[in-house]
Amino acid sequence: MSAPAAIGRNHRVLMIAITVALTALVAGANAHLVYVSLASQPDCVPHRRIGERQTGSAFAAAGSSCSPAHLTENPRSDR
Repeated sequence: MSAPAAIGRNHRVLMIAITVALTALVAGANAHLVYVSLASQPDCVPHRRIGERQTGSAFAAAGSSCSPAHLTENPRSDR
């Protein structure tokens, strides 16, 4: 094997290794984002609900998963 052929082969192996490493990095970052999105449970926040009169905020949640009783009965105590 001549020297230029060996350099070309090493270059190709290096490019493949870099491509594999970058692909693994992107896949790992995406897996982390999916994990965080599934593991996080954001708190309910007070907001105007559909049917309530306007009290300063012009926006309301389209479909709130929190009931008003949940906001006042059981506040989180881990903060």
